[in-house]
Amino acid sequence: MLSEWVILVTSFGYLGILFGIAYLGDKRADAGNSIISNPYIYALSIAVYCTTWTFYGSVGRAAVSGVGFLPIYLGPTLIAAVWWFLLRKIIRISKTFRITSIADFLASRFGKSAFIGGLVTVIAIAGIIPYISLQLKAVSSTFNVLHLYPALERVPKSVEITIWSDTALYVAIIMALFSILFGTRHIDATERHEGMVAAIAFESLVKLLAFLAVGFYVVFVLFEKPGDIFSLAADSAPMSMLTHMKTSLESYSSWFVLTLISVFAVMFLPRQFQVLVVENVNEEHVKKASWLFPLYLFAINLFVVPIALAGKITFFGSSVDADIFVLTLPLTYGEKFLALFVYIGGLSAATGMVIVETIALSTMVSNDLVVPVLLRIKALQHENLSSLLLNTRRLSILLVLLLGYLYFRFIGEAYALVSIGLISFAAVAQFAPPFLLGLFWKGASRRGAAWGLSIGFAIWMYTLIFPSLAIAGWIPISFIDEGLFGIPALRPYHLFNIEVFDPITHSVVWSLLANTGILVIMSLTGQQSVQEKIQAKLFVDVFKQSPMLRGSPVWGGTARVSDLTGLLVRLLGQENCNRALERYERRHGISLSSIKEADAGFVEFVERELSGAIGAASARVMISTVVEGEDVSIDTLMRVLDETSQVIEYSHRLEEKSRELETATQELKRTNERLKELDRLKDEFISTVSHELRTPLTSIRAFSEILCDDIDMDREKRRELLNILVTETERLTRLVNEILDFTKLESGTYSWAFEEVDLVKVIRESLRSSGQLAQSTSAQVSEQLPRKAVMIVADRDRIMQVIINLVTNAIKYSGENPKVEIRLHDEGPHVRIEVADNGPGIPHEEQERIFEKFHQITDRRTGKPHGTGLGLSICKRIVEYHRGRIFVQSSPGHGATFIVILPKKQVAP
Repeated sequence: MLSEWVILVTSFGYLGILFGIAYLGDKRADAGNSIISNPYIYALSIAVYCTTWTFYGSVGRAAVSGVGFLPIYLGPTLIAAVWWFLLRKIIRISKTFRITSIADFLASRFGKSAFIGGLVTVIAIAGIIPYISLQLKAVSSTFNVLHLYPALERVPKSVEITIWSDTALYVAIIMALFSILFGTRHIDATERHEGMVAAIAFESLVKLLAFLAVGFYVVFVLFEKPGDIFSLAADSAPMSMLTHMKTSLESYSSWFVLTLISVFAVMFLPRQFQVLVVENVNEEHVKKASWLFPLYLFAINLFVVPIALAGKITFFGSSVDADIFVLTLPLTYGEKFLALFVYIGGLSAATGMVIVETIALSTMVSNDLVVPVLLRIKALQHENLSSLLLNTRRLSILLVLLLGYLYFRFIGEAYALVSIGLISFAAVAQFAPPFLLGLFWKGASRRGAAWGLSIGFAIWMYTLIFPSLAIAGWIPISFIDEGLFGIPALRPYHLFNIEVFDPITHSVVWSLLANTGILVIMSLTGQQSVQEKIQAKLFVDVFKQSPMLRGSPVWGGTARVSDLTGLLVRLLGQENCNRALERYERRHGISLSSIKEADAGFVEFVERELSGAIGAASARVMISTVVEGEDVSIDTLMRVLDETSQVIEYSHRLEEKSRELETATQELKRTNERLKELDRLKDEFISTVSHELRTPLTSIRAFSEILCDDIDMDREKRRELLNILVTETERLTRLVNEILDFTKLESGTYSWAFEEVDLVKVIRESLRSSGQLAQSTSAQVSEQLPRKAVMIVADRDRIMQVIINLVTNAIKYSGENPKVEIRLHDEGPHVRIEVADNGPGIPHEEQERIFEKFHQITDRRTGKPHGTGLGLSICKRIVEYHRGRIFVQSSPGHGATFIVILPKKQVAP
């Protein structure tokens, strides 16, 4: 065991480090030098998703259900793939309208509804309280285990000790102090908490390293080889089942539902919305986070199953809780420092979650529950409320943590860590239908969202929270077994007598089905208000709306600048108000002191500033107290919105056309450059062909004149000159034939004669035709051909032309002591012909271009190109007409191998 003072000193020392990081982050932010404007910090802050539920509970779940813990991380991994499209839109909306929380987002989307905001806040509190209790339970229980191990029977239950002796109470108080110090420094809830985010990113790194450390220890130290754990587990039937997924309807449905609610949880848990959206510094960070965060999830879950199996093996037959295998394994083998590091990792997982969650919830409680009440108290209508709002948030943090502690003390002991976390996930899943439908469907209405949320929340309470009260003994246990009023169809775990699902799946299916169905039906059958339609269009089409739209002159009321300024002073404080007004004056180049009547732009500005402090719904209420005049008709409003959207859409189309024209211009430039290159190659070709034609013609003419002038020339000399004439005539014929062949291939008038031919005979005949050149150059030509016939359907003469061209090229380019080898391989449906030489090779940059027309390789010795530049181009066209392909493999200095692959049976069209 570890002494209590060592654990306490380590814990407070670590918390002191967190305070230091948070303090430094805030100081740097105040100096205008942000330390969180970094995609890696952003991705690490998102990892606040991984709480003690992950750090301890995943192993606990794996010890019972094997890979059944994976859906909780599969969901976030899947949704991260579309973050650039989904999350970026949410961030853009939130930054545009100064959204402070998920409650504020939904309230603003559905016509700035105070009721929606309050309802979402209530659901969030009810759903998150169990989750906060989970963190307190984990920290408290691991502290006691670390202190009392191996005497685990002495670890007290929360109900067995007094409140003042309960470690969890003091953990809650310390977390509350941290949250208050670094989460409620400013009245503007949209202002980033840079110190807090920096501390959370650091905690995410610590918990990852701690979990990886115990994982490496278990896999590579406790066992000789990594596979030993699985080998030992395979010898036990119960443990071998942990490495396989169950194949039953209940298992499949559970996997699907857990994956689904984890998708919703990573997006809609208040703390996740806080770090993903409110604390986001730059939309571009989403790109990198979309793969860094899944990578983090993979790393922190890499050793879950091995640790679970090692715990089952080590503690077989004992009563050690699987939730704490991560801690008890190093303790059992005397690794106290590793165990202490693991404890700090768990403390990181808990504190990170609680700090961000309580800050997010305190903003929601203040803006969506308390402020609407304060605004209706006449005595406060002219008071400065900025200090009151800050204190309300601080008190909310204390209240939330107190409720979490009470849940842990009186109910939480009845559940494993994983079960508590899933109850919270199921609650947060209720936000998904109105959020996602409201994000993409303009027809989603406030009435439908309110009723859908209410009914879904009620079903969640009935199917999960009430049973937990029964298990804890607060209501009769018969409620679970017999149902409400003794009606079997109302049993909370088996509504309507459906018994195929586990409790979590059962609750999620019924609550989301009711929530979504009611939202859709009531939206389709009801009417939206003016404000709802405006907000729906602004949210759904956020990327199409002009930034100037929010200040468009469709507002028909009147308000004095002094009254609006007074609202800012009351809720933001004088100093914050002055800074906001100075920003507005600089941006618009005006002096507000000389203006009495406010225009629509200034009203909108004030409302946005108030939204950052008290939420969109309350800001709308405050503005309405000082604005007078008639509302503009819905037709006018929607017409302006539509016209603006059309103008922006036209602008987007012009931009798109401009990009297309730019692309076309670049393509034309490339084509022009290519034409210039072809023109240059054509000139070189004509020059080369002229030279190649002139050379044999000159020889023919000269030797013919000699023969005519010297009729008495001896017989041997005459034979020698005639042989030269024949050779030059053949050379001239080849040149003319190449040009004619190329012209026919280009024009498509080439005649083809396909037949079944023996490729072995064709190659040998080609080699005989090239024999004279080989003999004159002393080239060694060898062959590797199959003994039996290799039949293909092809144009015999054209295939022979390809082979002769490749062989003669190999001989010409091999230099001194040329060696050429031709090989034929029968590869089933295809044949492969290889012609290899021992020449200087072909540079890599030339290996594709040598098959282009007119392209010639310059002789390194003479500096002049060889041939017409048409031979290989003709070969390529012939081979491709046979549905084959030709290419070269070569390294400079190591010769070249030309390869032709032809199908046996497929004929050209």
